[in-house]
Amino acid sequence: MDITFDFEQPIVEIDKRIEELKKSAQEQSIDLSEQIKDLEKTRDELKQKIYGSLSSWQRIQIARHPQRPYSKDYIKLIFENFVELHGDRCFGDDPAVLCGIAELDEKPVAVIGHQKGRTLEENLDRNFGMAHPEGYRKAMRVMSLAEKFNRPIITFIDTPGAYPGIAAEERGQAEAIATNLKEMSNIKVPIITVVIGEGGSGGALGIGVSNKVLCLENSYYSVISPEGCAAILFRDGSKAADAADALKLTSKDLLKLKVIDEIIKEHLGGAHYNHDKTAANIKTVLSKYLHAYNGMNSKKVVQERYLRFRNIGIYEEASSKKNNKKMKKK
Repeated sequence: MDITFDFEQPIVEIDKRIEELKKSAQEQSIDLSEQIKDLEKTRDELKQKIYGSLSSWQRIQIARHPQRPYSKDYIKLIFENFVELHGDRCFGDDPAVLCGIAELDEKPVAVIGHQKGRTLEENLDRNFGMAHPEGYRKAMRVMSLAEKFNRPIITFIDTPGAYPGIAAEERGQAEAIATNLKEMSNIKVPIITVVIGEGGSGGALGIGVSNKVLCLENSYYSVISPEGCAAILFRDGSKAADAADALKLTSKDLLKLKVIDEIIKEHLGGAHYNHDKTAANIKTVLSKYLHAYNGMNSKKVVQERYLRFRNIGIYEEASSKKNNKKMKKK
């Protein structure tokens, strides 16, 4: 089933008109190529205008599109010889987190990603991409394995957040994420993260303490969902669009604030329109960064990751500002 958003309706109407003209031309054996060509030109110009000026909330809608590629799709399109690894060796296996080993351009890597489902049954099985503690422990187990065998780690973030249910809390959800944050900080192989859809809170950061954090054009990365922010700040969940603007969570905002390192282009209108093209763009960027880490010693890899997170944000020391004022007075 095709899903379109309100802001895409003008494009849909033109597409319908083009199809009607093509059908008429075929049935009546008349030449309508000029009219079709003009409409196609108008449609392409409209696409550039609409998709080139999307609001924060509209980009979030695209990031959540049910036909958008998920981690499993990108793994098939980008990597070779993927072997999935299961279980956290503590409680069980969490289908919301996909882990394994693979090759990228014949270079061995470890791959970890949040995984949503396409159908209701799959989403129930994968918990809508919201990981349990065992998912984060499984991810950490695979990262430790990658470090042991000197394999770079690539992670794909696509989750509304870590699962907040009672069972998850009983099994140590906060502890599992905190452990990942600590351990990932010191892993001695390069870690590259790509936010491919939703990047929600600690659920995203649990596999996102990386040397490089990249964002697909229509993905978002935030401390809280717009709906959650609106409910807390405005006491009104319907103000999610206003919250989205205030949170500065789009890829352009994140790049400007130096939260991410690069934006990866999607097919016009969103990755769901062309999985192959978006996957090819991701592969090109991943290959570029992996090549840059060839030969870099482990100490420098860890130090770079540390400095990356230390340098996020713009701030000034209040005390030094006061001292400067005193110096000027003197």
